[in-house]
Amino acid sequence: MKLLMLGGTEFVGRAITEDALARGWEVTVFHRGHHAPPPGTRALHGDRTAPGGLAALAEGEWDLVVDTWGGAPTAVRDSARLLSGRAGRYAYVSSRSVYAYPAPVGQGEDGPLVEGSPDAAATAYAEDKRGGELAALDAFADRALLVRAGLILGPYENVGRLPWWLNRIARGGPVLAPGPHGLPIQYIDVRDLARWTLDAAGAGLGGPYNLVSPTGHATMGTLLDACAAVTGGDAELRWTDPAPILDAGVEPWTELPVWLPEGESYDYMFGGDVTRALEAGLKCRPVEETVADTWAWLRTLDGRAPQRADRPAPGLDAGREAALLGL
Repeated sequence: MKLLMLGGTEFVGRAITEDALARGWEVTVFHRGHHAPPPGTRALHGDRTAPGGLAALAEGEWDLVVDTWGGAPTAVRDSARLLSGRAGRYAYVSSRSVYAYPAPVGQGEDGPLVEGSPDAAATAYAEDKRGGELAALDAFADRALLVRAGLILGPYENVGRLPWWLNRIARGGPVLAPGPHGLPIQYIDVRDLARWTLDAAGAGLGGPYNLVSPTGHATMGTLLDACAAVTGGDAELRWTDPAPILDAGVEPWTELPVWLPEGESYDYMFGGDVTRALEAGLKCRPVEETVADTWAWLRTLDGRAPQRADRPAPGLDAGREAALLGL
C-alpha cells in the first residue's frame, strides 16, 4: 500500500505513520517541516494554509490518504479535490464533537450533527471538523472514511491530559482524585485508532464510525490506579465526590483532565455507541498498557510532554488542590 499522510509528525499522525511503516507500506509524509517525521518515510513540504501550499502534491498517486486536519475546512477541501483522481481512498480523522449537543447515551453515527461547510474558514472546532467531513465526502464520496474519534490518549500526546495525571501522581503525596472511582469513561488509545483506521481503509470501508472504547472499558479509577502503579511513587489517591469539587469552581475536563461529572456533558462525551466500529474490527488494549507506554515515552522526555500551541495546558493548580484536600 502507498500511503500519503497529511501531517504525520505528531500524536495521531505519527501513530498512523508508524503503524503503516510497520506493515511495510510505502509512506509519504506531507508536512510543514517543523518536526521530523519517523525514519523510513518520504517527506514533502508545504503549508496547507498558504497560497500554493499544496504544490508538492501536484504529482503522485497513492492508495490511501489520511488527514487529521482540525482547522479551516477549506484546507481539507483543497487537498481532497487535488487528490481525488490520484488516490484510492481518503480517511479523515474527525471527532465525536460533530454531534449536536446534547446527545443521549447510546447515540450512534446517525445522530444529529452540527452545521458545517467545506468552504468555511476556521470557526469553532466542532463546525470545522464537520466541514472537513463534508469536504472529504464531496471529493471522495463513498471512498471517504470518517473516523469520529473521542478522547485520544497514548504516547506522543500533545494535548497534555494523561501526561498531566502521570506527572502529578509521580510527584506523590495526597492527590485529588475526582470520583466516583467506578465512573466509566470512553477513550481510544492512539495506536488502536491508527491500526483500526488503516485496517478499515484497507478493507474499503467508508462513511462515519464512532471510534472510542466501549462504555466500561475503563473507569476514572482504573485510569488513575494505573498511573499510581506505573509511576511507582508514594501518591495517595483521595477519591472525592463531585459536589465539593464543583462547588470550589474547579473546571472538569480542563483542570481535572479526562474527568466529567455525570450529566449532559458526561453523556455527550462518554456515552457513544461504538457497535459499528466493533463490528468492523475495533480492538482496544487495556488501560494499564496505554498508561504504562505513555509513562515510558514521557520519561524519555524528562516528563516534559509536547504541548500544542492552540490548546491550553490542562491541570489543577497545586494551591487549589491542597485547599480542596484540606492541607
